[in-house]
Amino acid sequence: MIVSRADALFVMIAAALAAGLTTVVTGSGILGYFTGPVTLTLPVATDHQKASGLAFGATGHYTSLEATFPVLPSGPAVALAWSAGLNQVGVLAILAVLFLLAYRLRSEVLFTPRSGWIVAAGGAVLALAGTIGQFLDGVGRSRLAELAGANDRVPGESYLFSVEFNAAPLMVGIVLLLVGGVFQFGGRLQKDTEGLV
Repeated sequence: MIVSRADALFVMIAAALAAGLTTVVTGSGILGYFTGPVTLTLPVATDHQKASGLAFGATGHYTSLEATFPVLPSGPAVALAWSAGLNQVGVLAILAVLFLLAYRLRSEVLFTPRSGWIVAAGGAVLALAGTIGQFLDGVGRSRLAELAGANDRVPGESYLFSVEFNAAPLMVGIVLLLVGGVFQFGGRLQKDTEGLV
């Protein structure tokens, strides 16, 4: 047996504790956006912030800036708070699926009618929350970079919206959607074979 009942119980407890801990940390971070001070890494989406003092004749420009704000302006603070909240929803979706799988393994009844829907819903939530959360984070940080003067535009220079996109939440969400389909198929097979035993 790869996963014993004790292992499954441990995973369930760990998932529940992780859900509580990450929610508290995220809530604290969201509160910090509105009370300050906040230190953030901001994207520098312009190449006129030249790096000086480089050796071997190298040239370069800065692509990020670590800035500390006593209090964040309300617009970027709201965007960053929503981003953090959505990212936490994605984390909770993964932990809920993990808890469900451990629970089903512990009860030795893996394929139930609801399991497939729960796994698929967790994948959809993760994909949407992770993607929208990253977009809002990029909006908030880019706006802060503009307000702090890190992205001052110079004449003739084009400005691009700066956002770092991590495809992991989207990919894991799609995988979970497929796993949900596998669970539904497994549930149908299990129901079909129950009458044969």
